[in-house]
Amino acid sequence: MKKVLLTREEIFTGNLILVNEKYPIHSNYPENLLSKIGNILLNSRVTTVFKNILEESEDFRKIIPVSGYRSRLEQENLYQNSIKENGLEFTKKYVALPNHSEHQTGLCVDLAIDKPNIDFIRPEFPYNEVCNLFRKKSIQFGFIERYPLGKEDITKIAHEPWHFRYVGFPHSMIMEQHKFCLEEYIEWIKQYEHDKNPLEIAYQEELIEISYLQVKTQEDISLNIRNTNNCLISGNNVDGFIITIWRDH
Repeated sequence: MKKVLLTREEIFTGNLILVNEKYPIHSNYPENLLSKIGNILLNSRVTTVFKNILEESEDFRKIIPVSGYRSRLEQENLYQNSIKENGLEFTKKYVALPNHSEHQTGLCVDLAIDKPNIDFIRPEFPYNEVCNLFRKKSIQFGFIERYPLGKEDITKIAHEPWHFRYVGFPHSMIMEQHKFCLEEYIEWIKQYEHDKNPLEIAYQEELIEISYLQVKTQEDISLNIRNTNNCLISGNNVDGFIITIWRDH
């Protein structure tokens, strides 16, 4: 048995935090945990995973990261400058308010096909052979296309085929199978309560258990986790934790 102590503040940290119009980030991301790829910064773990995807195909050399981590000040400047240049309606569709942007988490990246005059706010990343191959591969590495077509009423952001968010595997696979956006997944997974009825997925030679733990107290929470190959716990930035456990199948 492994004992894990969770604080309430940790609800607001992790790969599965939901950051949107309703749920802002609660603290600035520590810049010492960022690393550089190209001209942008990302969460160090996300940087490693992203580099691994790019090594999957020589065609991915045509893809470049355009935007990653932004500080609150950078997000504020982008929002205000977009209003001046593009108007409020455009900006509300494509640029999140400061502290409501995933870019402040270091967990997302905007991509483009490498060519001159790339649009920083709406880079070109079409549904062609190379870009679709990246989309397919990225799911296996824990990324999702964060703002899919048809989910605008839920995400409150326009369709952004260039914006990819790291949530980790197998969450990316489940979201793709069910065609969930992150908002939908965060709600759906709540039916699988920790220590009651976890979601079980057989994958290769392992059994993956995913469960949700609601936090109803201000006190620290102590969990006993049975022997595992690996255990990852992420806050959802709403009301609890999502626990992912790998065991031998």
